[in-house]
Amino acid sequence: MGYRVAVVGATGAVGREILKTLAERQFPVDEIVALASARSAGKEVSFGDKKVLKVQNLETFDFTGWDVALFSPGGAVSAVHAPRAAKAGCIVIDNTSHFRMEPDVPLVVPEVNPNDVKKARRGIIANPNCSTIQMVVALKPLHDLFTIKRVVVATYQAVAGAGKSGMDELFNQSRGSLVGDPLKAEQFTKQIAFNCIPHIDRFMDDGATKEEWKMTVETRKILDPDIAVFATCVRVPVFIGHAEAVTVEFEEPVDIERARAALREAPGVVLHDRREDGGYVTPLEVVGEDATYVSRLRIDPTVPNGLGFWCVADNLRKGAALNAVQIAETMVALDLLGH
Repeated sequence: MGYRVAVVGATGAVGREILKTLAERQFPVDEIVALASARSAGKEVSFGDKKVLKVQNLETFDFTGWDVALFSPGGAVSAVHAPRAAKAGCIVIDNTSHFRMEPDVPLVVPEVNPNDVKKARRGIIANPNCSTIQMVVALKPLHDLFTIKRVVVATYQAVAGAGKSGMDELFNQSRGSLVGDPLKAEQFTKQIAFNCIPHIDRFMDDGATKEEWKMTVETRKILDPDIAVFATCVRVPVFIGHAEAVTVEFEEPVDIERARAALREAPGVVLHDRREDGGYVTPLEVVGEDATYVSRLRIDPTVPNGLGFWCVADNLRKGAALNAVQIAETMVALDLLGH
């Protein structure tokens, strides 16, 4: 039994990754359509190795009779068209930030809170922020063991999080730096090539950036509303793959061997933690991978019941496309899609 699937924002980096992921994981598709803006209508995108889809115009598309739509077109577009699709009876899995904190829209990471998909009363399920997703996947087995009290995280986020234009800017600035060309900062507030920028999204009144706020409120919504989170989010000159240095304070005493065992068994986590040169995983090594990789696991002696670790994931896959597809798979497993 297959499903009628729409991919919205199909010409963008995440949209293309969603199409690739659906094909790779052999999601049960009877019919699939690629949707984007009017200016992209008529372009072609790939679905799997053999099938090519001609992009259709989102604005004139009728979602009636379609089972699920995976949205990644930008928040303003989702705000208009996701409710329209849901009203037509199509389940929407939205990868933008627009609906994430609305109380009647579940925010789901399937390894962490899969049953929350049942709460999609409006027919919309939100995909969390990329940096939040990989962190909560790693935190979930530890929270189950020791109960998290507080998380302090510093992120090292790839330019792919800013889309193709961000990747192009890193490439052009890097090349320009090496040949002595003048450099322009257009997508980022400062030069990103050979630099780090502690600024992602806009600043808020308390001095945090919106990206840091997202990590705080989304972690609470997904994992536990009692967890305190303090985040510093940094854009780094890496094309794909987010990294995070995470320090956790627990309510209960931490046994590091129990923590290791839990992480080894946790869905979506690969523990790769050897205390030797190269015994950890870097962003470059996770491109194209589905898992969240955890390394540098160690006791933090500066706080009661403290533990620190390093985690990395492909932000286009687990941080966006894969998580959205896994939500759809969860809906199938729970018999909540169509038919």
